[in-house]
Amino acid sequence: MKSFKLNNGIEIPAIGFGTWQIPDGQEAYQAVKEALDAGYTHIDTAAIYGNEKSVGKAIKDSGLDRNSLFITTKLWNTERGYEKTIAAFEKSLADLQLDYLDLYLIHWPANETQFENWAQINADTWRAFEHLYQQGKIRAIGVSNFPKDYLAKLLESATVIPAVNQIEFHPGYLQEDTVALCQSNDILVQAWSPLGSGRILQNETLVTLAKEKNTSVGQICIKFALSQGILPLPKSTNPENIKRNLVIDYFDLTADDIKTIRELSELGFSGSDPKKVAF
Repeated sequence: MKSFKLNNGIEIPAIGFGTWQIPDGQEAYQAVKEALDAGYTHIDTAAIYGNEKSVGKAIKDSGLDRNSLFITTKLWNTERGYEKTIAAFEKSLADLQLDYLDLYLIHWPANETQFENWAQINADTWRAFEHLYQQGKIRAIGVSNFPKDYLAKLLESATVIPAVNQIEFHPGYLQEDTVALCQSNDILVQAWSPLGSGRILQNETLVTLAKEKNTSVGQICIKFALSQGILPLPKSTNPENIKRNLVIDYFDLTADDIKTIRELSELGFSGSDPKKVAF
């Protein structure tokens, strides 16, 4: 699988390169440069990561045709609401040194633990996203970390159905209800932290499976996400791992392998519940 097709017909490369927790400056620049050199054409960042300028510089310096790349960034929580969203988008575009975005996401939903009018805040933010999309400044728009009920509420007022919901997804944390709602509405699920926390890499079941396939646990996790129709966004600053995370065609996961992975008990959850986060 080389790409997924979004619900507006846009093609999106099936494995993206995540840049969460990669510091701005040389480290972020080098990581994105390594990723582009390794063959990634899909780069995912966010305003709150603080590395959009370095990501943008690496993209520009790569000399690659802009039309061959798929670039995503996200709106941070302090910038929700119609007018602030428009301004935040323009700043991200400038920091990335781009003329347009391929995908723009609401990073986290406003939630009821912080706001009585959380649903209205999310709807107003989405209205700004729809405006930017209709202006042609973004090829696709979506959300991130929207649980099932929050997404269902947004869909009640949306005139453009989100193309993507980027959520935490990995062996041991499947968010099945949210995934099911997305897939029933032709909303592509993207997996942030598709390798979970470090504990996943030492999980006995996954280590055994990786040995059987002569591969790594990380590659098992990436292949598993794809087998579920989910787009993984692995992150690394290690050049060898950056390359390795793209090379998953030499082994297969059987139906029994997938069943075994799906039946793992909760493992590697970040602890960030979108309904309760205070940021």
